[in-house]
Amino acid sequence: MKQKRLIISGGGTAGHLYPGLVVSEKLKEKNPDIQITFVGGSRRLEKNIMDHHGVHFIPLKIEGLKGKRIKIFKSLLILPFAFMKSLFLLTRIKPHLVIGLGGYSSGPIVLLASLMRTPTLILEQNVFPGFTNRTLIPRIQKAVVAFEGSLSHFKGKGVFLGNPARPEFYALHPKKRNSKLSLLIFGGSQGSHFLNTNITSTLPLLEDKKNDLKIYHQTGSSDFEWVRQAYSKNGFHDVEVAPYFYDMPNYFQKSDLVISRAGATTLAELIASHKAALLIPFAKATDNHQVQNALELKKVGGAEIILESEFTPEYFAKIIIDLIDNKDNLDRMEKNLASLKKENSAENISKLCWALMENGI
Repeated sequence: MKQKRLIISGGGTAGHLYPGLVVSEKLKEKNPDIQITFVGGSRRLEKNIMDHHGVHFIPLKIEGLKGKRIKIFKSLLILPFAFMKSLFLLTRIKPHLVIGLGGYSSGPIVLLASLMRTPTLILEQNVFPGFTNRTLIPRIQKAVVAFEGSLSHFKGKGVFLGNPARPEFYALHPKKRNSKLSLLIFGGSQGSHFLNTNITSTLPLLEDKKNDLKIYHQTGSSDFEWVRQAYSKNGFHDVEVAPYFYDMPNYFQKSDLVISRAGATTLAELIASHKAALLIPFAKATDNHQVQNALELKKVGGAEIILESEFTPEYFAKIIIDLIDNKDNLDRMEKNLASLKKENSAENISKLCWALMENGI
């Protein structure tokens, strides 16, 4: 088979990157000689994740345009340089396919690839398409969507294949319950100051139940030290706090309940692993997409939701105490998530990629 070259572009958050990593591994299974280049944002965390997975990664200095207000002027100033670097990469690599993962860093390279008649594919992980992917709809060949309800946005170009999670999440088995309720708390790859401050403020209300809890808390780098101290000061010692958990599937396996934002990749991992969740959507997410994502799990009874505007320490503590006393509710949520699971997502996406590279369809 003639060597194929592929660019996978996207970023801004780790959530945009992981589906691309999963698809790239499937493509390599069919042809280990395929040349895959990742192009993403210039944030340190993105580079660290890509280094951790050992892939060829090129950072692109670019910032989002939507919702930036006064910062939009800086974004507009650096945009021409992003296009020039994207054009250089396309000319040098000459890819047979460009995949956009969403996020602002995918925009220039997917748009230019389409103008150069290179086949293009985007992966839309949210229920409501993001700004970049909505802008690219007229230019792309195909769009893979994570939820069937998203197809109407893509004017006949959408294909419902699901949002691929890493294989480790599909391999997880139901956790055996014990006397403790194990919580995994994280706010995305960069952490969430809202979750960190509001959940730690709940600790005094959970004091009587602290011996019934095991907590894993990913804080992000900036809040790590004071969150760790907050648990200690409140007498919670069966706790593991870290800026970032690289082996997230392992923490899913050890946990009874995931408490997180409602980013698309997090939801894909919850669905793949059938893991019960308490979702607290990011209120400032563009187009309120995290609430729409969370509602898809809520509809089937696979998760509970607390909106930021509704969050109180008392409300949060009540939910946790109820689950300590009624762990059967966790089993029910896990079973309900099965209805959202799309089998062989990464495999089917990789087949579509090969078809586009071979035939341009």
